[in-house]
Amino acid sequence: MVDIDTARSWQGRTMAGPDGAKVGTIEAIYLDDQTGEPEWALVNTGLFGTRSTFVPLAQATDAGDSVQVPYEKQLVKDAPNINPDSHLSEQEEQELWRHYGLEYGAGGDGVDDRGPDTAVGRDTSGPTTDNAMTRSEEELRVGTAQRERGRVRLRKYVTTEEQQVTVPVRREEVRVEREPITDANLDAATGGPEISEEEHEVVLREEEAVVEKRVVPRERVRLDKETVTDERQVSEEVRKERIEVEGDESTGYRADRG
Repeated sequence: MVDIDTARSWQGRTMAGPDGAKVGTIEAIYLDDQTGEPEWALVNTGLFGTRSTFVPLAQATDAGDSVQVPYEKQLVKDAPNINPDSHLSEQEEQELWRHYGLEYGAGGDGVDDRGPDTAVGRDTSGPTTDNAMTRSEEELRVGTAQRERGRVRLRKYVTTEEQQVTVPVRREEVRVEREPITDANLDAATGGPEISEEEHEVVLREEEAVVEKRVVPRERVRLDKETVTDERQVSEEVRKERIEVEGDESTGYRADRG
């Protein structure tokens, strides 16, 4: 069993399970009324401090920045819901021992008729209190938790569209030209036989439209992220302790509220 000074130093530290995963934050240490030894840790397992659960310290060990226990987080979260602002009754202790699979009394002096525990720094009857009373109240601790909002991906696919382009093309055509016989062309006209059959062939050429495709890069597209800050309002009920002083007139006291 850990000593009381070591247990006090654990307040505010992280409690971890057997695999090192965070179970919660140690909010307070509870002592056995008869032995004064640390027996329970009140562990905050809620996201915003809304749930506290009792965890036995019988097998707790110091693990540097955390306090390690052999209990998974889900087992701790499923523990019986017990008011942390009052003594643990014998029935409540028995429920807790059974939940964690321990024999009742295994964490203290081994006596089953042991009285309820005392929380260090809490105003309950026990060896750690004095004649002053501390008034406490709950306050909201609000934080943020990241979650996946969605995913965006770039996907490239191919579409086909028809394009029309006008291309000028040229072609050769036959044109018959006739010219009279003159002194200038007389020799050429009479250079052959006087009467004969002849053929003269002319090759005609034309241009045709030729289509050729090539790949041309047009633009680059990328995904980028930016952080946008919004405001969200959260609300939760908080409890506050009030202290009243009561006495009859003969004592000289008057009622006062804090």
